[in-house]
Amino acid sequence: MGEPFIIGKQRIAPRSSAVVELPLPQLYTHSSLSLPVHVVHGGREGPRLFVSAALHGDELNGAEIIRRLLKLPVLKRLRGTLVAVPIVNVYGLLHHSRYLPDRRDLNRSFPGSEKGSLAARLAYLFMEEIVGRCTHGIDLHTGAIHRSNLPQIRANLDNQETARLASAFGVPVLLNSNLRDGSLREAAAACGIPMLLYEAGEALRFNEVAIRAGVRGIVNVMRAMGMLPLLKSRKKLMPEPFVARSSTWVRASSSGLFRKVASLGGRVKKGDVIGLIDAPFNGRETEVTAHVSGIIIGCVELPLVHEGEALFHIARFEDVREVAQHVESMHSELSPELSEYREDSVEPPIV
Repeated sequence: MGEPFIIGKQRIAPRSSAVVELPLPQLYTHSSLSLPVHVVHGGREGPRLFVSAALHGDELNGAEIIRRLLKLPVLKRLRGTLVAVPIVNVYGLLHHSRYLPDRRDLNRSFPGSEKGSLAARLAYLFMEEIVGRCTHGIDLHTGAIHRSNLPQIRANLDNQETARLASAFGVPVLLNSNLRDGSLREAAAACGIPMLLYEAGEALRFNEVAIRAGVRGIVNVMRAMGMLPLLKSRKKLMPEPFVARSSTWVRASSSGLFRKVASLGGRVKKGDVIGLIDAPFNGRETEVTAHVSGIIIGCVELPLVHEGEALFHIARFEDVREVAQHVESMHSELSPELSEYREDSVEPPIV
């Protein structure tokens, strides 16, 4: 039998679970707030994985991913500890906002400070109570408001352990992403903690394919880490994901009403018309063309655009056709209309 897991001055015994509420600074109305932390502590020693969501308060897919993850029966066979934080930026969530009330971006405020700004204090608490008690991490994100992202993993793929877990996650697209100053990934890396960032869907919206891919991916990673038992058999072998060589944004050359011709996950060739911008006041129509070949991994959803606005995010690969096939396969397997996916499945489907 392993040792108890201690967090927020609470001791969670092996083979048990608990919800720990870490106190946060009050609202100006003196309403109390807390950071909810779900802990599942296995009976045997093993890795300690944190899974966090809503670091940006309007990015909600991750909260639903964590809800479904915690309901999986396979967690009864957990080795190690799962620390799940469905809502990190509680303040932003209250206002449907990406940011904190002090207008700071929490994901640019790490590692934080015990006596700093509100954002710095929340970042400091998260580092002390969550990151500092874990060995690995997965942070769940979506695109910004009115922007959708294809399910993808962003990570430091030059780190061998991080690359191994990124590959195990099971989405077709991996981006070798540089660490950003003040980000949770940078702070975790400074502590020697391998960490993945999962991007999928749109702010303030649930996306079923993105949610299903996220639940399945986390379970895949936990199996690869030895936290959950490996599958006895696999009807399909998981294909190797594709690492993007680079990515770029296609921007609007004029302002107006934007209509997409290409879609998220679609394959485009350099010179293809991928959208149209109509100017309703003068009747002019401007074509939006791809200036590189690749796969669309992000796109704007709001039809109202200004000149210079980012419209499509295109990732470049060695074999664009094969990537597109795997993206289509993932959507077919996880789409509610086309698949037989079960939320409570012990063995989530594998692409």
